[in-house]
Amino acid sequence: MSKRIKVGNLYGIPLSNGKFAFGRLMKDAGIAIYSHIGTDINDLPVNEEYQFIVGIYKTDINKDLIYIKNIPFESEELEWPPPSYIYDAISGKYQIYHKGEIYSSCKENCIGLEATAAWHTNHIIDRIMGDDKWGGILKLIDNENNFR
Repeated sequence: MSKRIKVGNLYGIPLSNGKFAFGRLMKDAGIAIYSHIGTDINDLPVNEEYQFIVGIYKTDINKDLIYIKNIPFESEELEWPPPSYIYDAISGKYQIYHKGEIYSSCKENCIGLEATAAWHTNHIIDRIMGDDKWGGILKLIDNENNFR
């Protein structure tokens, strides 16, 4: 039986090595993936330190994740994922997406932000396990301001 999808829900994410990652739902289809990796489903994170925050497909939540409990956020502001970037390959322009709004931007202001996207659970698991082949963060690749 599936649980109601709600901001603050904590989920266990089974990993291929038998351990568990944990994610907490945010507004705007966001999920905050904790830095803590548990030895089992009961080895829960004890602080709010996150590896990354990305969007997740709603259909994947009840299908792939294990509901643990709801932990309300301390404030409404903390319920929102941080800003993310959008790159339009046709125009070459960058934008920032935050709280349901899109703002014009430049590449330099997007460095360090996640790409605006919804991820499937298997892609999130790849990233947790150290395989970031799906991209995500716009990074500075050298000290001469060459960007990826």
